[in-house]
Amino acid sequence: MDTSRNDLLGEIAADAALERSDFLVQSTEQFRRFLDANKSRIDALGGLTLIDEDPDYLAIAPDLTFRSRTRYIDDLTGEWTSETEVIETAAELIELYNPADLYTAFAEAARDAAGLGQEPTAAPDLLESAGVGVDESMPPGADPYAAAADDWAAGQPAPLDADDDEIAAQRLYDLALEFQERSQRAESRLLEQFEEASSLLTARIGDLIINDDDDERLTLTASGAFSAEVLTEEENEWRRLDTADQLVEYYDPTDVFGDLADALAEGYPSIAPELTAAADAANGTGGEAAAEDGGEDAPRA
Repeated sequence: MDTSRNDLLGEIAADAALERSDFLVQSTEQFRRFLDANKSRIDALGGLTLIDEDPDYLAIAPDLTFRSRTRYIDDLTGEWTSETEVIETAAELIELYNPADLYTAFAEAARDAAGLGQEPTAAPDLLESAGVGVDESMPPGADPYAAAADDWAAGQPAPLDADDDEIAAQRLYDLALEFQERSQRAESRLLEQFEEASSLLTARIGDLIINDDDDERLTLTASGAFSAEVLTEEENEWRRLDTADQLVEYYDPTDVFGDLADALAEGYPSIAPELTAAADAANGTGGEAAAEDGGEDAPRA
């Protein structure tokens, strides 16, 4: 009875994961089409502030990249800290925001920038909003879109500059470190999302060793969490990595997912027959190549 129940739950989880992936792909494509269709308008406006409700903030720039700001209490200082990051792709944004909320944010931001009221809900409202569409309190001839663009641009950080190459190098160095931290935070979220999505599947498979080398050991545990131990170069000591933030200091998520796929294909050859066939072709068929090298597997490239 338990086995049958677990099978049913596993099938539900697998279907849900597939549907989620399909939903994200379709939503991303639809949102990308929406951005492409409105690219010239957004560029002419100088961008739009979509969400500005403390602590949440989201804005789109003329180049169709997004600026997101989060605000939280620092556990060490007990003070509020704000972090701003650039979201460059529609796929990443759809991972972070509900698509319906994004379209609502665009609609409300456009109406606010134009000086309109709430969304029209009846024929008279539609007729009224289809007219001039500008707040009567605005000066005659004023362009509400240009004003909104000016307000948005005023809140954006100015490009960095310097009087000499030494100062320029220092500021560029600081900027590189800042963007490195942003990249690591994005990678950390990616690992956390994978851990959450895979928890039911890993519970069935159990701990899976991804890499086991002289200077590292990376495992996907039965709970769905990544765990690693690495030999540090500076201290020459083993360091345990149990959180996504720690993992991205040493691992590129792309490599982690690729190595995980290889480990699964090696442990379950039937799930990736093309890889097994390629390995057999590389090693020779009929066991001749294995006999020549003593039956040992060739090292991974």
